[in-house]
Amino acid sequence: MSDFQSDIKGFRVAGVHAGLKKDGVLDMAFVVSDAPCSAAGVFTTNQMKAAPVLVDIEKLTASQTGYRAVVVNTRSANACTGDQGVVNVLVMSTGVIGTHLPMEKIRHGIDLGSAGLAHDWEAAARGIMTTDTRPKFASTSVALSGGTVTISGISKGAGMIAPNMATMLGVIATDAILAPEAAQSMLASAARHTFNCIVIDGDMSTNDTVLMLANGASGVSVTSPDDLAAFNAALFAVSKSLAQAIVRDGEGVTKFITLNVQGAPDDAAAHQIANAIATSPLVKTAFFGKDANWGRIVAAAGRSGVPIVADRTQLWITAGSDLWLTDDSLHLFENGMPTAYSEATASAIFAEPDVSILLDAGMGGDGKATIWTCDLSYDYVKINGDYRS
Repeated sequence: MSDFQSDIKGFRVAGVHAGLKKDGVLDMAFVVSDAPCSAAGVFTTNQMKAAPVLVDIEKLTASQTGYRAVVVNTRSANACTGDQGVVNVLVMSTGVIGTHLPMEKIRHGIDLGSAGLAHDWEAAARGIMTTDTRPKFASTSVALSGGTVTISGISKGAGMIAPNMATMLGVIATDAILAPEAAQSMLASAARHTFNCIVIDGDMSTNDTVLMLANGASGVSVTSPDDLAAFNAALFAVSKSLAQAIVRDGEGVTKFITLNVQGAPDDAAAHQIANAIATSPLVKTAFFGKDANWGRIVAAAGRSGVPIVADRTQLWITAGSDLWLTDDSLHLFENGMPTAYSEATASAIFAEPDVSILLDAGMGGDGKATIWTCDLSYDYVKINGDYRS
C-alpha cells in the first residue's frame, strides 16, 4: 500500500480548515471526481442513524449513478438533531451527537475546498480526523485484462468501533468502470470481511458510513469473472489496510490483536464467538496489563451464545499479527484444562505489541472468522471521559 501517493485518474481531493475546530486544524475533507460516478455505500445498523446516513441511504436507494463528490465535516455528528439536521446534511459527518451543523462555517469550508482541490490525499485524510492521532490512507493498483486501475481510500475512526457495519467513516475511490450493482456487491463483501471485523470498544456509532465512487476515468471496465475477482481482491486489500489502521490508532491502544476462531458450525457462529472475546473488557484489560490470563478468553467464548463444549475447545497464542497456527504458537488450553505451557513464555507473548489468538471451538464445522481488536487502557477512559471539551 502506498503512503498518501495515488495515481488514481480523474479525482481531486482537499482537506481544509473551515473553523469547526480550533487552531487551524483541518476539519473538512472533499473527494471530488471530474466525471459522474457509480456509487455504493454501507452504513451503520444503529437505529439512531444520523442525518447524513439517512440522506445517503435515501439517495443511493433512488439512484447509484451520477455522483461527483463526497464532503465530510468533523466536530458535529449531526445526529439526533431532528428535521433540521436532515435539511443541513452534507453527506458525511463525525463528531459530537446532538449538535447541529454550523452552516456558515460549512459554507466557508465548501468555498475553501472547491478552490483547493488537488491531489493531497494526506490533507483529505487529516480533514476527517476526530480523536484519531494520525491520518489513514491506502492505495493500490491492479492490472486487469483491459489495463490498470487504481483504488484509493481514506478512513477515520478511533473509538465507537464495533463490528456491525459500518464501523467508521471511509471514502474509497476508483478510476475503474464499474456497474453500480457490481460496486455495491463488492463493497458490501469487502466491508463484511474488513470493516465489520474490527473492534475497539464495542460501541457502534450513529454515523458509520463507507462510500465508494467509481468514475471510469481509466477507461478500463471490470466485467469478466477474472477481472471482477482481481478487482475484488484489490478492494479487499485496501479495505483491510484502512480497517486495521483504525484499530492500531484506537483510543489509548497499546496492542493490536488478531483474533481467529475456527471449528465452528459456520462462519456466522465463528464470528459470534470472536466478537464475544473481542468486546470483553476483561480480555482487553488483561492484554493491557500484560497478564496472560487466558481464562478470560475461553470464558468469553463460553458466553457467546454458541454452544461450544469446553472439552473440545483449544486455545493458542502467537506473537505477531495476522497469524493462525504456527510452529511458534503456544498451546494454552485443551481437554477442558490448561496445558503444561510455560507461564514465562505466555507472559512474554501477552507483552508483545502484536498478538494473534487462535481458538478452535471443536464443533467439527468449517466455520471460521477473524476479528482485529485491541487492548483497553487508562487513556481510553481519559479520552472518552472528557470528549466534548
